Amino acid sequence: MRSSDLIPIVFLPGFMSDARLFRDQAEALSPDFSVQVASLGPADNIRDMAARVIADLPQEAALVGASLGGMVAMEVLRRAPERVARLVLIATDALSELPAVAAARDPMISRAKAGRLDDAMAEAVPVDTLAPGPSRAAALDTLRKMARRAGPTGFAAQSRALQRRPDQQGTLRRIAVPTLLICGAHDRIFACRRHEVMAGLVPQAKLVTLEEAGHLPTLECPHKVTEILAGWLDN
Repeated sequence: MRSSDLIPIVFLPGFMSDARLFRDQAEALSPDFSVQVASLGPADNIRDMAARVIADLPQEAALVGASLGGMVAMEVLRRAPERVARLVLIATDALSELPAVAAARDPMISRAKAGRLDDAMAEAVPVDTLAPGPSRAAALDTLRKMARRAGPTGFAAQSRALQRRPDQQGTLRRIAVPTLLICGAHDRIFACRRHEVMAGLVPQAKLVTLEEAGHLPTLECPHKVTEILAGWLDN
C-alpha cells in the first residue's frame, strides 16, 4: 500500500503522559504515515478530553490510545464514529472505576498537591505493574519525567477523569472498524483478562499479549509494539 493511501495516525497519551510515551512508535511510523499526538488538555473528565481530541482530529484517522488515552479514544469513537477508521487500545479498560479504587485515588491526589508527586505516582503506577528486567527502570524514569511536566494539577485532573470514567462496553459492542488490543502480561492495573473481555465484545478485534511488558508496553518493548502497529495498520 502506498503511504499516500494510508490514514493518519493519532496517538492519545495515557495517564500523566505526553508524546514521549509514543516516541519510538511515532518516529518509526512517521516516514510512511501522517502522525500526530493528541493533547487531552486540562479537563477532569473523559467527555471534555474527547471533545478536545475531536476538535483537532483529521477527517478520518486511526486512533491509538494507551491507558487513559484509550478511554478517551473509546469516547471519541462513541461520539464521532465516522471520524475513526481504525482503533488501537493499549493497557486500558472499558469498565467504569470500582468504588474502592476510585476512593483510593483521593489520598494520592492529596499527596500530589502537598508536593509529593513522585510518591503519588509510585502508588498509582507501582513498580511491579511493569515487567521485570532492564527496561523497567528506564520506562519508570520516562514516566516520572512526564508526570513532573504534568504536575500536581494534571495528576488531580486526570485522576478525577479516571474516577468518573463511563462504562464503554456498549461502545465496544457497536464498533464497526478493525480494532487491535495490546496488553502486557505483567500489567496489574488493567490486567490481560480485562483486555480479553474487551476483545470479546468487539466484532472485529485482534488481541496481542506481550509477555515482556506490563502497563507501559510502548516504553518497555517499543520495537515490538512498533512492529505490531506497523503490520496491522498497513494491512
